Amino acid sequence: MLRILLLLPLIGALLIVFLPGGNGVLLRRSAMAVSGATLVWALWLASAFDPGQAGVQLFETQVWNPRLGSTFSLGVDGISLPLVWLAALLAFIAVLASGGVRDKPKGYYILILLLESAMLGVFVARDWSLFYVFWELTLLPLFFLIDRYGGRLRSRAALNFVLYTMGGSVFMLIALLMLYDAAPGQSFDMDAIRHGARMLPETTQVGLFLGLLIGFGVKMPIFPLHGWLPLAHVEAPSPVSILLSGILLKMGSYGLMRALETLPAAAVALQGLLMALALASIVYGGVLAWKQSDLKAMVAYSSVSHMGVVLLGLAALNTAGFTGAMLQMVAHGLVAGALFLLIGLLYERTHTRELADYASLAQVMPRFALFTVLAFIAAVGMPGTAGFVAELHALVGGFERWGAWMVLVSLTVLLTAAYAIRTISRLFTGPVSARMRHLPDLTRGEFTAAAALTAGSLILGFYPAPILYLIRATIGGYAGLF
Repeated sequence: MLRILLLLPLIGALLIVFLPGGNGVLLRRSAMAVSGATLVWALWLASAFDPGQAGVQLFETQVWNPRLGSTFSLGVDGISLPLVWLAALLAFIAVLASGGVRDKPKGYYILILLLESAMLGVFVARDWSLFYVFWELTLLPLFFLIDRYGGRLRSRAALNFVLYTMGGSVFMLIALLMLYDAAPGQSFDMDAIRHGARMLPETTQVGLFLGLLIGFGVKMPIFPLHGWLPLAHVEAPSPVSILLSGILLKMGSYGLMRALETLPAAAVALQGLLMALALASIVYGGVLAWKQSDLKAMVAYSSVSHMGVVLLGLAALNTAGFTGAMLQMVAHGLVAGALFLLIGLLYERTHTRELADYASLAQVMPRFALFTVLAFIAAVGMPGTAGFVAELHALVGGFERWGAWMVLVSLTVLLTAAYAIRTISRLFTGPVSARMRHLPDLTRGEFTAAAALTAGSLILGFYPAPILYLIRATIGGYAGLF
């Protein structure tokens, strides 16, 4: 079942190769059909998944190189399955939001589908060598998507993104090779490496964990490894920004969760460092988001702050913290996807992202105004949204571990509220500009995409029981390691 999940986007990309390159509508519809089928198949995985079991399910494996100890092993658990669903959903939304792509559409949709397959591969890989292959494969389509279809500084943004990610991957690769050497029988299998790593001295585990932290921290990103993020988000096409913020950042936090599972002694020893990095990311990202006038840059910096909440939950090393981190990954994916979708649609109509250029869009684009306000409310983490449930669990987990220090984290929520209220006020109040008076509201397809992401955040906010049940067993196993 998981192999089919990875093959569907690849087969779709191959089919698009043979379609006429000048027919953008046909190419987009074909890509939508493929990404939609992948989403349906990802959701179908739930029929064969038992949430009551903590271990890996739907496992399949095939030996690649017996001498090297590498295998094509796939599987999902309560942590990876929600991220598979999120990746499939946002890939479909990204294709749906790509109606404005006119230049070289064939290459664009092929790259999007290749990227989707690589992202899904990261979440289902059960062999560290296979994980690394999928991890690196995401770089190629993203580089060309930014470099060929991005904004004025697209080449600089694409190169910056690749250099940052490859630099972090070097540290990750060195750590994985050392873990491979420690594994019984020298295997890249995640379970074998986990058992071998726990036999290493604590100082060695700490060094290996720091290597993994750098690699995953760049992609996450955490302060001060976030330098690639603002430029990449601003220059990338908005559908690509949906995938960058909604999924690529989650690859880093997902990898860090696997690192915690592999090296628990190092995680305990470095718990204070992780908490400090989380607090720095939350405050720094919030302050920088508040100071931005470019809408995409504002959402990009807010992602640093929201992923800091994920890191805080992971640093707590307890059930509430892990639950909050997992929920925040999903919540931020939905919220960031919605915001980049809406900002991208607005940019297509106005060709500006400067906040000062807008006023009273609620009178001109009421449907756009509705979903934008709901998305910013979800970003603040108001009760009734998925972000509230996630941040509450992360704060409870942090309070169990560090007590009154979490008051500082609570105060940073005011930063998010400050830039959210400022943005809503600027976009939707005041006199209507003559230049903006005749802007078209959301089309049926755009309305559907925005409604799907917004509804997901609200449903998880009002009724989080299903996802909590889905991740409970796996999270319980993680917390039992510390």
